[in-house]
Formats: sequence, C-alpha cells, structure tokens
Amino acid sequence: MTLVDRATRCVVAWAVCQERTPELMQSVVDSAPHARSYFSDAFNTYRELCWWGHHTSMYDKSQTYSVEGTNADLRHYLARLARRSRCFSRCLRALTRAVDLFVRCYNARQLRKRKYPKYPAPLTAMI
Repeated sequence: MTLVDRATRCVVAWAVCQERTPELMQSVVDSAPHARSYFSDAFNTYRELCWWGHHTSMYDKSQTYSVEGTNADLRHYLARLARRSRCFSRCLRALTRAVDLFVRCYNARQLRKRKYPKYPAPLTAMI
C-alpha cells in the first residue's frame, strides 16, 4: 500500500504486507502527513478507514493517477513485484528493505526534478 503526494509525486507513506488488513491500512494512513483530500480506488476497506480530510472513492482512475503511476514505477524498478512466476520475494523483510531503498531514491529524484526541471534525474543517480 502506498500513499502519494499529488503535488510532489513523492511517496509519503507505504507498507509491505502479505494481506491488506484494515489495521495495517489505518496505520499507513495515520503515519502519513495530513491532507485536505484523499482519493482512492473502490477497494472496500478504504471506505472504513479514518481519514484526516475528505476521502473520495473513485471507480475510475481519474483522480488516482499519481499513485497508479508511482506503483507502476515501483513494479518496473523492482522485478520481484512484476511477475510472481518469474521473480518473487521469499522474505518479506528483504522486500521491505528493497521498497525502502526505492522510496528514498524515488522521492529524492522527484524533489530534484521539481527543483531542476531542465536537468536529467535518473533514478540510479540518487543512490
């Protein structure tokens, strides 16, 4: 589960889990900075969570493009999240560490792209 700031496109909260439980999802929401509005897909558990601002469940992808794009980048750069038949993590701890490294580099790149939009910002240069 990831929460993404729409303005900076930075990952503000995330969790790696085997199963999306309401308790885990609520802890991710609680750990994120407060926002005026939140958008999510129509997953039922999102409606049960306590949000800090206005929450809207979207049945289309019109307002969830930031998080969907970030999740696509996450699957692109971490092969273990792409296809279960080829690459997968046997150790949840190793996956958590890989996602943590990705989020740190990805956020650094996003902030650099905002500060210096004319310069290239490859993800590998952020390590």
